[in-house]
Amino acid sequence: MKVQTPNLRTRIKFCGLTRVEDVHAAIALGVDAIGVVMTEKSKRYAGIERAIEIRMTLPPFVDLVALFMDDMPGFIAEAVAALQPDLLQFHGGETAEECVRYRMPYLKAVAMGGGVDPIAVVHAHPAAAGFLLDGHAAGEQGGSGKTFDWSAVVGAFTKPVILAGGLTAQNVGAAIRAARPYAVDVSSGIESAVGVKDAQAMRAFVDAVRMADAA
Repeated sequence: MKVQTPNLRTRIKFCGLTRVEDVHAAIALGVDAIGVVMTEKSKRYAGIERAIEIRMTLPPFVDLVALFMDDMPGFIAEAVAALQPDLLQFHGGETAEECVRYRMPYLKAVAMGGGVDPIAVVHAHPAAAGFLLDGHAAGEQGGSGKTFDWSAVVGAFTKPVILAGGLTAQNVGAAIRAARPYAVDVSSGIESAVGVKDAQAMRAFVDAVRMADAA
């Protein structure tokens, strides 16, 4: 049964940001969270120094989410100490024990593109603050631009659900209506190039979310 969480509006996370100017644009649009990719496996890898710069740009009540994928514990601990993020996001095969060792709230990504039983992931991560449902298959990275059947997730999760995977200004309204998620997460859908966000696409995405909420 889905958790009954007050959700007067759909929260918005922009992920994979690598440029401070894009962070400023996101803040001006009122997004709730900024995601920085801290795994070197990703083409959107920010690195600790750039991520710190982004962290110092954020105003109060805009969260920083640090994304990892099967990274070494020592590196994760170093990044957490340097960034002091508000939330961790694990995109690989991390166990619950590996996720909680940093004593911070975390999101566990669920690969909805195949190779993973979503309910098994939920049961394996009782301490997760929420679950981010992405369109990629097991073992693949996020930011792939792949969607999945949003209606299939309704009522299946006991923690807040964050929808990701192939979301754009053109389809995010339909995703919200189908799944009523706690939040939506976008990366490639607001880019002009990998790691470079497009101001018009960012604005269009936020406008589409607000229109869906109003409806």
